[in-house]
Amino acid sequence: MKTSHALLALQAIAGREIAKFVRQGGRFASALVRPLLWLVVFAAGFQNVFGVSIIPPYDTYIPYQVYIVPGLLGMVLLFNGMQSSLAMVYDREMGMMRLLLTAPLPRWYLLFAKLLAGTLLSVLQAYVFLVIAALFGVDLPWSGWLYALPVLVLSGMMLGALGLLLSVQVRQLENFAGTMNFVIFPMFFLSPALYPLWKLEESGAAAIHVVAQWNPFTHAVEAIRFALYGQFAGTSVAIVGGCLALFFMLAARGYDPQRGMLKKSGKAA
Repeated sequence: MKTSHALLALQAIAGREIAKFVRQGGRFASALVRPLLWLVVFAAGFQNVFGVSIIPPYDTYIPYQVYIVPGLLGMVLLFNGMQSSLAMVYDREMGMMRLLLTAPLPRWYLLFAKLLAGTLLSVLQAYVFLVIAALFGVDLPWSGWLYALPVLVLSGMMLGALGLLLSVQVRQLENFAGTMNFVIFPMFFLSPALYPLWKLEESGAAAIHVVAQWNPFTHAVEAIRFALYGQFAGTSVAIVGGCLALFFMLAARGYDPQRGMLKKSGKAA
């Protein structure tokens, strides 16, 4: 695989994803409406009621509206990763994936280029949400915006790779919405996106606390939260990176017609 061919393929795939996104204005609006509802409406009832910072020093209290911003950034990445996967299922049904995967380039690279393009859009929307949150008075360190960039990219790619893996398993477009509900909502609510995990343990929900600790989205949110305050959550970043590698490897295998699920479904090129 020549570098020039690889860059040309990445440019073409990213260009197609950006063009689709520009044409679908409702997709951009919906990606921001969900976290804004949580930020403006839901957080209003808890403002200054709870929200203990888990960033040292641990005795620092922050408004609840500030506490949930990292989780809402994760929500933007999560929903966009799932929407990108929905597009994969649609493209497969329409035959576009057949054309893409028959390109004279390794399938894993074509999938990686699509994943990278989707992550780019997710991160851009995450920063738009940060701007809107700042307009609503959410006070976060400006330097954290820069520190958070690599973590947002890594987390977006991990969640996008998970969606890519789901798109292998889901054979029909109408089944994907149900699958998303079984993935998105458990991942989001079983995480520190809305409340610190120690509150689960403190309330006696030990089993849920354990499940939440095994949730990849938990570590994505934790990595983003620490990065926004200029700190590095090494364990969470390592877990997110490991999940990215695992999900992408399984997805690439699934899209291999010789070994994956597509061989069984007859949807491969």
